[in-house]
Amino acid sequence: MFERFTKSARAVVKGAVEHAERGGATAVTEEHLLLALLDREESRAAGALRTLCPSDRRPSLAADLADARRRAGLSRADAEALADLGIDVGAIVARVEETHGAGALAGDRRDTGRRSGRRPFSREAKSILEKSLRMALARKDREIGDEHILLALTSTGGVVAEVLADHGVSYASVDTTLSGAPTG
Repeated sequence: MFERFTKSARAVVKGAVEHAERGGATAVTEEHLLLALLDREESRAAGALRTLCPSDRRPSLAADLADARRRAGLSRADAEALADLGIDVGAIVARVEETHGAGALAGDRRDTGRRSGRRPFSREAKSILEKSLRMALARKDREIGDEHILLALTSTGGVVAEVLADHGVSYASVDTTLSGAPTG
């Protein structure tokens, strides 16, 4: 499948691996794919993101991702469902961090093992890449571009899609923006 990726899409995948390595994550996740997309400057996805989430709103988006990571990746809907059962996720996170340190539930423990080779992609990140292929095929595109990765991230659900939607980046808005965006 990787041979069908455009230069921009390959750069996103490589950038996601770099984000995972810099953060000491044991696997490349959906969040790393999004962070790599946000790094891009001259591509279809970069243009759509610039339009929908201008650079002055990016720190807020990054903060929301970090907050979700602190909640062990629970989406807002998950936290609300638990609240309905009388479980205060915020209080649990605070208590765990009080005992074990900030970010204890984040799941991004430093990789201290003797790793050789490449970082694996999480099941969810693999699913995004597979979905980007399906997006490209559905659009009758010959190659998988970074815009297909962005579309896949917005259509999957979960924390990354929720954070993007909170910042005005939904599947519908990306699709509409890409329809008028020049190829890059």
